[in-house]
Formats: sequence, C-alpha cells, structure tokens
Amino acid sequence: MRADVRQYLVVTGNYWAFTLTDGALRMLIVLHFYQLGYTPLAIASLFLFYEFFGIVTNLVGGWLGAKLGLNTTMNIGLLLQIIALSMLLVPADALTVLWVMAAQAVSGIAKDLNKMSAKSAIKLLLPANAQSALYKWVALLTGSKNALKGVGFFGGGLLLSWLGFAGAIGVMAAALLLVWLLSLLLLKRDLGKSRFKPKFRELLSKSPALNTLSAARLFLFAARDVWFVIALPLYLASQFNWPHSAIGSFLACWVIGYGVVQALAPHITGNSKQQPAGANALLNWVLLLCALPLLIALGISYSQYALVWLLAGLLLFGAVFAVNSALHSYYIVQLARADGVSLDVGFYYMANAAGRLLGTLLSGCIYQHSGLAACLIVSSILLLAAVLCSWRLTRLTTDSNHDSCN
Repeated sequence: MRADVRQYLVVTGNYWAFTLTDGALRMLIVLHFYQLGYTPLAIASLFLFYEFFGIVTNLVGGWLGAKLGLNTTMNIGLLLQIIALSMLLVPADALTVLWVMAAQAVSGIAKDLNKMSAKSAIKLLLPANAQSALYKWVALLTGSKNALKGVGFFGGGLLLSWLGFAGAIGVMAAALLLVWLLSLLLLKRDLGKSRFKPKFRELLSKSPALNTLSAARLFLFAARDVWFVIALPLYLASQFNWPHSAIGSFLACWVIGYGVVQALAPHITGNSKQQPAGANALLNWVLLLCALPLLIALGISYSQYALVWLLAGLLLFGAVFAVNSALHSYYIVQLARADGVSLDVGFYYMANAAGRLLGTLLSGCIYQHSGLAACLIVSSILLLAAVLCSWRLTRLTTDSNHDSCN
C-alpha cells in the first residue's frame, strides 16, 4: 500500500472515530437535558460555546496547522475531545449548565481542529492536477464522516437508554483514548507544514472568491441548523410523543443517508470523470434547495398529514443539501493554496462554524417562541442569501477566467 494511501486511511480513521463520539455526544446532551425539563432555548445555549469556539479554532487552527503540521493539530483535537468527555463524568449535581457549556467549548475546539486537519490533509496527499480524484476523495471523506455522525446519533440515544448519561460518556472516552494512542504512532509527523512561516495577521483571507464562498457556506449551514439541530428533535418529542430511542434512530438514519449522498455527489452531479462545474454547480444546487423548507412549513401548518410532510420533506432536503455540502467541500479544497492549505481551509470552516452558531441560536429562540414552521421559513430566507453569494461567486469566477485568458 502506497504511503499516501496509508496516511489517507489514518486521517480518515481518526476523523471517523472522532465523528462517532461527536454525534453521540450531541444527541446525549439534547435528549438528556430535555428529559430533565430544560427549555429549547436553554438546550440551545449548551451548544453556544461549542459553536463559538469552533469559529475561533478554525481561524487559529489553520495557522497552527501551517506552523506545526496537520498531524499535531489532529492529535491535539483527539486529546481535547477526550478531555471534554471526561469533564462530563462529574457527579450529576455538578453537571450544571455552565459546566456543560465549558465542556462543549473544549469539544468545539477539538472538533474543528480535527476537521480542519482532515480536510486540509487530503489536498496534500494528491497531485496538483488530480482534480477529479480530489473531488471524489473529499466527497468520500465528507460523506463517510456524516454517515458515521448518524451512527453516532443512534449510538448516543441507545447508550443513554442502556448505560445512562455517565456510562455512555465513559465508554466513548475510553474508545477515543485508544484511537489517540494509535494516531500518535501512525500519523506522518511533517504533514501539512508550510514552507513559509505564516504570520498571525495573515489568517484572514484576501481572496474575493474564497470570502464569497465562505459567506455562502455560513448561510447554507445556518439554514440547516435553524430547524434541524434543536427544533426538529424537540418537535418530534413534544408533538408526536416519539421516545428518545426513536428520535435518535430516525435522525441517525437521516444523517447516514445524507452521508451516502455526499459520497456519491461526483456521480450525482455528473462530474465523476472530470473536474466539477465549480461555481455554476453551487448556484444551481442551492437554488434547488431554497424552496424546500418553505414547502415543508406549508405542509406541517395546513395539512392533516403533518408528520408525512415533515419526514418526506426532511429526506428530500437532506439529499439536496448533501450535494450542496459536497460541492462546497470540494470547491474550498480546490481553491486553497497548496502551501499553507490549512490557512484557507481554516478560514472557510470558520464561516461554517459561524453559520452553525447562528443556526443553533435561531433554532432554540424561534422554536420556543413561534414553532417549527417559523424555523423553516427562516431557513428559506437564509438559503436565499446563500443563493446570492453563489451567484456572486459565479461572476468572480467568470471574471477570473476572462482575465487569465487575456
């Protein structure tokens, strides 16, 4: 097996293991604290530090990756997740909102160090002219990650039923400790180190195309999380009396299907044997996505088959969103500079984390005051902003191609 393939498998294995614990932890916290009687807004607040520190981490983490190497930032991410899980093993009376928020802050730093490292590493393991292979490898990594996040959702609900909150956390921490030790032994030491020494002031992108793509990513993920993260599981529990195991299982199946579609995105977009269509593809697919939340909102508000509308709409939304996300994940890696790739990827995923933070905040607040239909309407508005950013990106790309031809 070639060295680059071995490194890809180590990176992917690390990412998979981390993602399982990340998905399970989110489901554990949502369901456990809902069971304790917390309001939707209070549950959303538990994730604020998780998303906020993700913004900071992606910005600083890209700089650290370029200076220290991606193996170092990935292993730091795994270790921090172990620490975050260990923080939640305190006695039940010490498990306050502030303590959980602090643990989630550590987990947010860990998650984005791990993700930034994994996404950046792929560009370095492929030749510069292998754009088709890059699209497929990025789609496979992203899709498999999200499929395993769905398994984590299912595992979180199941472990909560079987072992309780503390038991589930303990099992995940022990498993991730083993993965961390293996990663220390197997991951290449100089992966992703930049030949130049990036200065801290160089963290912000100066590329108009990358800035516009990052803005589109922010609105795209805010549009998903505004109804999916907090509002949807609580709606299923309160309106249809779904038990925790059913909610965890359904969301797990949704995320697994979402991941499978992401992995197949190069075939779905018709670009499996050639370079993807780039900005035009981004615009077309986000246009297709834009109206779906509004249609779901109308269905659950005015149809007597509200649950059918919700579940069918969620499946369709997931499939189209997965293609959007896969195209975005490829396009940022393709745009990023080869030397210091983690700087550009880190900046981009900073916008991703900002979108998740915005979506999480809006999800808890809007659902508590106006319900799921209002969350879905806001989702369509946010997607319209993503459409405008994607349209702007097509203009920037066209102008750039025109200038290069001249």
